[in-house]
Amino acid sequence: MPDVLSLGKQILKQESLAIQELAENLDERFLQAVYRILCCEGNVLVCGIGKAGLVGQKISATLASTGTPSHFLHPAEAIHGDLGKIRKKDVVLILSQSGETEEIIRILPSIRQFRVETIAITASEQSTLGKNVHIVLPIGQIEEADSLGLAPSTSTAVMIALGDALALTVSQRRRFRADHFAVFHPGGSLGRKLSRVDEHLRGLERCRIAPDNETIREVFVRHRISGRRSGAILLTGNDERLSGIFTDSDLAKLFEQKHEHLIDLPIRMSMTSNPTTVVSGTRMSEAIAIMSEKRISELPVVDEHGLPIGMIDITDVIAAFPDFEVSGNNINKPFSPEKTILKIA
Repeated sequence: MPDVLSLGKQILKQESLAIQELAENLDERFLQAVYRILCCEGNVLVCGIGKAGLVGQKISATLASTGTPSHFLHPAEAIHGDLGKIRKKDVVLILSQSGETEEIIRILPSIRQFRVETIAITASEQSTLGKNVHIVLPIGQIEEADSLGLAPSTSTAVMIALGDALALTVSQRRRFRADHFAVFHPGGSLGRKLSRVDEHLRGLERCRIAPDNETIREVFVRHRISGRRSGAILLTGNDERLSGIFTDSDLAKLFEQKHEHLIDLPIRMSMTSNPTTVVSGTRMSEAIAIMSEKRISELPVVDEHGLPIGMIDITDVIAAFPDFEVSGNNINKPFSPEKTILKIA
């Protein structure tokens, strides 16, 4: 097993060193490629076959999800009609390690007829592919990581890394923001984390809400709701703005501290005044982080005027975000958008 572990480390180091070498040799041709993609008024069509084609599909998907319209163009399908996907305002990005791939070389004359901008990720500018495109991003002659030196491994890792560098640099220059990212990723765990509190809050019809001048006894007797209730009551002042919150834990403390007489006094004397809130439109990731930091189970949501519109309840968070670990009423692993998406300055 030690030999197996050493081999795994050796392969990873070999691929990472190739990527590091590419980074050190990146030059003005990368700037030109970024500029061409930024100025593209159409789509970026990514073309490749075999392992390079699989890498191309990934690069195209990354471009599309980070603000650059993109589609994958299979070279074998291109000669059977898919060349019709190309429009004059498009940019074609072609991947081929050797630069001599038969299916790629075959469609180059047809691509030239469309008079589109072309970029190639290939070993050398002296290859057939390199000589027939506008910009070459050379990755050099790469030694593959497998024992035979044949299976695409280091070369595909380098292509993916270079494709990511292109896509994410373009995205940053476009000032692609987290709210843009959320539009393209509405589904799954990531989509939920980027969603807004308005999609997950309990509306006022599902919350206990009462004037803060009523007694605690009156609040609990008069302001009942059907279904499973939250562990907190939203309290409002004469201006109907949120003035405080009173939780089941607050009620328990009155008995523990032998302050039962407060039950028949205005609830504002015992409530938490000016509680932590979030404004409508706040991302759930931020709301969850606040609940974790403050160690709270209920988070009121207000509008821009401070009027309550609902509440985020910890039990709803657990149901909607099962990937969070929860101990008692405390979230242990808040979502960190900085670690998940490209943060645009």
